[in-house]
Amino acid sequence: MSSTSQSTALYGGKAGRRITVRDIAAAKERGEKWPMVTAYDAMTARVFDEAGIPVMLVGDSAAMVVYGYDSTLPVTVDDLLPLTAAVVRGSSRAMVVADLPFGSYQSSPQQALETAARFMKEAGAHAVKLEGGRRVLPQVEALVSAGIPVMAHLGLTPQSVNVFGGYRVQGRGQAGEELMADAKDLQAAGAFSVVLECVPADLAERVTTSLAIPTIGIGAGPATDAQVLVWQDLMGLTPHPAKFVKQYFNLHEAMDRAVRAFAEEVVSGAFPTPAHSYS
Repeated sequence: MSSTSQSTALYGGKAGRRITVRDIAAAKERGEKWPMVTAYDAMTARVFDEAGIPVMLVGDSAAMVVYGYDSTLPVTVDDLLPLTAAVVRGSSRAMVVADLPFGSYQSSPQQALETAARFMKEAGAHAVKLEGGRRVLPQVEALVSAGIPVMAHLGLTPQSVNVFGGYRVQGRGQAGEELMADAKDLQAAGAFSVVLECVPADLAERVTTSLAIPTIGIGAGPATDAQVLVWQDLMGLTPHPAKFVKQYFNLHEAMDRAVRAFAEEVVSGAFPTPAHSYS
């Protein structure tokens, strides 16, 4: 790969400045695919940043993987602000996108603007993400007009899980045409990208080819411009991952071995040794 392509590539490109929405748009024009992962703290953000991950999402999935809830609904703005700030501090190249949690933007464009402004000003986020189609177009337009980049989210939108009746595939049949219309409307409203979650692969491909902005798939097949996973899912910490999750490492097993070895050495007296002690 040439030095020019290394410097322009989203994944693995040279550090030096933050990824911007212009870089994201340029990748779409080049037909370049790229990865996005969630992050919730400075140390893991640093690892992902050094690995070349171009976009990190401080997802409302923190409700489950950080705070231990059984859905995304209970997490609050005040819960996510310090996590977002930590990810920003732990990274130097990746664009950091903050999820707007349930109840923090739905009531009005003004509420959405006030919430997003807090993530930008107090946490240093570079963009925000919100869920929904045509019903949130006024919010998207208000945020973009105020200079806040917006990542949209269609398909299985976890904040609406009670309406859907569970975590189910979305966009089959006529619902697929409605999702397509929503995606085009969100693009027109100024969203710089759109997450497609748990939708049929052929629908995700049609949406991807129909939009000028990139699509980010999670359970949406291989044709989207990017793919995102919750990092605890891809690292094997989640005991019963969804069908769309590929586990690239069994971190649960590795952590279990390490902490058991530590505990056994403490009990036996093998740790600490003189090498780990001060004189």
